[in-house]
Amino acid sequence: MISRRGMAQAMTAAAAGAAGLAGNGKAWAASGDSAGTGAPAAAPTGRAAHGLGPVRRARTDILDIAYHDVGPARGRPVILLHGWPFSPVGSYAEVAPALAQRGYRCYLPYLRGHGQTRFLSDSTFRSGQQAALGADVVAFMDALRIPPAVFAGYDWGGRAGDVAAALWPERCTGLVSVNGYLIQNIAAAQEPLAPAREEGSWYFFYFLTERGRKGLQRDREGLARVVWRRNSPQWRFTEAEFSEAARLWANPDYVDVVIHNYRHRMAAAPGDRRYAGLERRLLGQPRITVPTVTLDGQADGVSPPTDGSGYAAHFSGPWSHHVVPGAGHNLPQEQPAAFVDAILEVDALR
Repeated sequence: MISRRGMAQAMTAAAAGAAGLAGNGKAWAASGDSAGTGAPAAAPTGRAAHGLGPVRRARTDILDIAYHDVGPARGRPVILLHGWPFSPVGSYAEVAPALAQRGYRCYLPYLRGHGQTRFLSDSTFRSGQQAALGADVVAFMDALRIPPAVFAGYDWGGRAGDVAAALWPERCTGLVSVNGYLIQNIAAAQEPLAPAREEGSWYFFYFLTERGRKGLQRDREGLARVVWRRNSPQWRFTEAEFSEAARLWANPDYVDVVIHNYRHRMAAAPGDRRYAGLERRLLGQPRITVPTVTLDGQADGVSPPTDGSGYAAHFSGPWSHHVVPGAGHNLPQEQPAAFVDAILEVDALR
């Protein structure tokens, strides 16, 4: 386990390195390519954030994806995927620099509907379904010509990583997934969970209603504050951390994407037809064959910790599971050292 002092030292060193690698457009262009594969360097388009470098952009077939990158240009690639309603900057402010210090090239994309990520066409369905999130990971890799990478995430980001690892295992060298196997079994969406689990999922049901849509539209920050406190009851986040994440929710597609995500997962809304084939494959609950480390937060208010046995059968490759003390639902921000350790562990399982 990495100590807090070690983490601080790693952040300082990595931030200094990132200034030459990713914090300056000219220095970045001089480094050659984005991942050692001949891809052109992306131009920075926004201010640097917490040592993670400027906001850059990658264009896919349907999205203009905002992202940060940190670490040596030819480092081992890892894609760090954030959850809802959180921010990649907050979630990975400590994780990414620590990994960069260890030779990793970290990519931190903003999910569809969040931050500066934008749809290219007004006519595109503002889908938040799981197949779309997973496909976005692979499309992002294609846009930047990122070689096979470790996928690591939690909540929506963890699900995106799980879907991409299951459907495109050749693109994934290892997976870190908070709360285990996150591919939704939509065919069983109407089957009840234990009451304690249903209580933690209150907003799933709220968003099924027009009242819930209006509530999210009118008070995005108020609703997110309740989710942060309820899902991570031991986390003492600062107002600065919350305000940083709140900037993401001004995205014009935020409400549509969030509402569709929860309605689709509850089998209450159709998906985007472009992902129909992928969703049919996900109905079979495909196994994940790549090396995997799963984590549960001991203080997770929405997904209580387990020993992992309930989803172990979904992982057919090398797999290990850990419960992280003091962590809630936003595990990489609450216990960054444990998340870094999990990435190092999964890389060693190859």
